[in-house]
Amino acid sequence: MTRRYLAFDVETPNARNDRMSAIGLTVIEDGQVKRTHATLINPETHFDDFNIALTGITPEAAGQAMAFPELWALVRPLFDSCVLVAHNAQFDMHVLASCLRDYGLSSLDTYPYLCTVRMGRCVYPRLPNHRLNTMCDALGIPLDHHQAGSDSRACAFLLRNYLEKGFDPVRFERRFDMYAMRTVRPYASWRREKQGQT
Repeated sequence: MTRRYLAFDVETPNARNDRMSAIGLTVIEDGQVKRTHATLINPETHFDDFNIALTGITPEAAGQAMAFPELWALVRPLFDSCVLVAHNAQFDMHVLASCLRDYGLSSLDTYPYLCTVRMGRCVYPRLPNHRLNTMCDALGIPLDHHQAGSDSRACAFLLRNYLEKGFDPVRFERRFDMYAMRTVRPYASWRREKQGQT
């Protein structure tokens, strides 16, 4: 069965990293990048100067956008139906879980996810590092760094590159517990256990 992936990237307004000021979403189906969407989010909290300088997102711009609960109502079906993918995925998964917790929103208990940093270290071990901009430069992937839409699309192209090389991502799948806000057992062992119960 063909798997569908959702590459996502979040930007945050301050050092707490528990709210979003922007999100980028890119869908990968049949090994192809299908569509990308990005939007600002009103984080309903303060902005640090560092984050404003990094992302270019100001409190005034984000203040005109929808808050996270409204966004989640729109995008949850996509999150629930895909394997999630992010670059340095622990960060993005933790921010997502924090937003859900703070707003008291429901979600799946756990989500399967892939980290393109971890996979990149295996596929391209000789790169000087595996930051998103380094990998995109090496592979000729366009990137406007710290812009959520561009970052999510670049992440999707990294995954596509790995798939084209015949790399099987299943062994790198993990599950993120949205309540404990941490990675739990590897996806493959979780799936084997579930299949044994049916």
